Amino acid sequence: MKLGFVKVAAAIPSVKVADCLFNAQQTEKQIIQAEEKGVQIIIFPELNLTGYSCGDLFEQGLLLEQAEFALMQIMNNTRQLDIISIVGLPVVVNSTLLNCAVVFQKGKILGVVPKTYLPNYKEFYEQRWFAPSTAHSDDTVVRLCGQLVPVSANLLFETSDVCFGVEICEDVWATIPPSSTLALKGAEIIFNMSADTENISKHQYLRSLLAQQSARCLAGYVFASSGFGESTTDVVFAGNALIYENGSLLAESERFSFEEQLVISEIDVERLRGERLGNTTFAASVRAYSQQPVKRVCAEMVNVKDLHLTRPVEPHPFVPAGGKLLDERCEEIFSIQVAGLAKRLVHTHCNTVVVGISGGLDSTLALLVCVKTFDKLGMSRKGIVGITMPGFGTTDRTYHNALDLMQSLGVTTKEISIKDACIQHFKDIEHDINVHDVTYENGQARERTQILMDYANKVGGLVIGTGDLSELALGWATYNGDHMSMYGVNASIPKTLVRYLVTWVAETGVDAESRATLLDIIDTPISPELIPADENGNIKQKTEDLVGPYELHDFFLYHFLRFGSRPAKIFYLAEIAFKDVYDREIIKKWLTTFCRRFFNQQFKRSCLPDGPKVGSVSLSPRGDWRMPSDASSALWLKECEEL
Repeated sequence: MKLGFVKVAAAIPSVKVADCLFNAQQTEKQIIQAEEKGVQIIIFPELNLTGYSCGDLFEQGLLLEQAEFALMQIMNNTRQLDIISIVGLPVVVNSTLLNCAVVFQKGKILGVVPKTYLPNYKEFYEQRWFAPSTAHSDDTVVRLCGQLVPVSANLLFETSDVCFGVEICEDVWATIPPSSTLALKGAEIIFNMSADTENISKHQYLRSLLAQQSARCLAGYVFASSGFGESTTDVVFAGNALIYENGSLLAESERFSFEEQLVISEIDVERLRGERLGNTTFAASVRAYSQQPVKRVCAEMVNVKDLHLTRPVEPHPFVPAGGKLLDERCEEIFSIQVAGLAKRLVHTHCNTVVVGISGGLDSTLALLVCVKTFDKLGMSRKGIVGITMPGFGTTDRTYHNALDLMQSLGVTTKEISIKDACIQHFKDIEHDINVHDVTYENGQARERTQILMDYANKVGGLVIGTGDLSELALGWATYNGDHMSMYGVNASIPKTLVRYLVTWVAETGVDAESRATLLDIIDTPISPELIPADENGNIKQKTEDLVGPYELHDFFLYHFLRFGSRPAKIFYLAEIAFKDVYDREIIKKWLTTFCRRFFNQQFKRSCLPDGPKVGSVSLSPRGDWRMPSDASSALWLKECEEL
């Protein structure tokens, strides 16, 4: 397993009903194709060696004999391959016929998994031919292809990289699917061979079912269903191949294709393990099912070919896909921010809030949240006091945008320059005002926060924090400066998402005058404006020139915090996500910066003000992230150096 990924495939072969030789040839061909593509485990549809729709032909001894011969032929012709294959055929066990998945590798059968739930309603008549897995004890063995092999629905197949289990078609439709128990016993990927018939709207329901089961089990789920070639006497099979990972669809087949298909993707087993470790409900469920029987079968590790991901890697994981989904997500996030602030105002019986308005994205979003909250509570917008505090680095563009936005939104506007106070302060602490170092910058940030806090005390209001999640991750905030507030509405919003939220509000929730100002703010370079502007009055201090592109840092943050990914894996994924945007050295440079700053700046996150969580990633010391401020970053930085 490289970087936690296991490459899997769901195969939809050509099939001829009751022609075992033909079906064996098609199966063998796809196994070889999958091996060449680096696939480690492949699954085929239900009863693919005979065809699912054989009907009463399943009672014919010749068909059953030829199915076993077909399996033997496939194993003999693929015994030199590393790939683990899962094929479907009927198997006779103690004078009963079972609908089975046979798992084999290098000519050796690892185990036989019978179907547990046999549908016997509407178009299905499986109990006419087959017995369920419960007809036999878990220690049953069968002689198949000259080998004595275990037969049980409670088999787990273990390699050095992954543990997986198998269920068959109807099993996943059961109230408590076998895969639920298999997952609690250690299966990280579930393979399902199916003969899924088609009718109106069933496919969408199936997708929902598989997504939910993979999410509930915190597992990968690989589904392969019968396609073109099965009998259409009464029903049609569309050839569904679907690969899920913890609720997310990774790859799918073309439905109703007349051609064979091989659907391949990589399941991030390392990510799944991290999800399970952090989910105490999963651990409680493991304990509850600890007495459930299971038999473990060992297999060799498979395929050491170089890893080439076929699954997409989203460069902006915090930002949903465009269109309707993006609008819905922005509306939901904005509503969470508004609800959080509204509760705080109602609880404190407060009718006034104070916001520092810089003309930048973060303070703009905070102001918009305040406006929407006051509107929903039926309070006057004049209770929102926006204070712009021009300093040595304030440009005309941000200054006028701040004033124009406050005026168009109808909030109370104040302007308090920090220049004279900072000049006096630098004199008091004997700092040369011409030395534009951290003292020069932080002195201005703390002066602004002092003004906001003191003015809020004066009017009986709350200071609303504007800092975002990305700044918290990097520690890009002045301790006891802009780092501090009485309620931080942006604390869980990453920088890449702030821009989309402001854009969404501009397009859907404000008047034309405010919209024009918002659009210009969106186009303004991100800057704390603590260093004087250049000779042309333009912003000289650009944040992304100093700490790196926020789209990279948000990518790093998402994978580091959400999945516990190590630097080598984050680096590998970033190279794919930002191909043709950033080269290897740039990604390595800023990943190293991220790791160093994330550890070194934890002390700022340990005393964060309250604020609402809006997504799956949060740095609140009271919620998702508890970390000692003096933890060593040596392991992470060493791996960065070795990239």
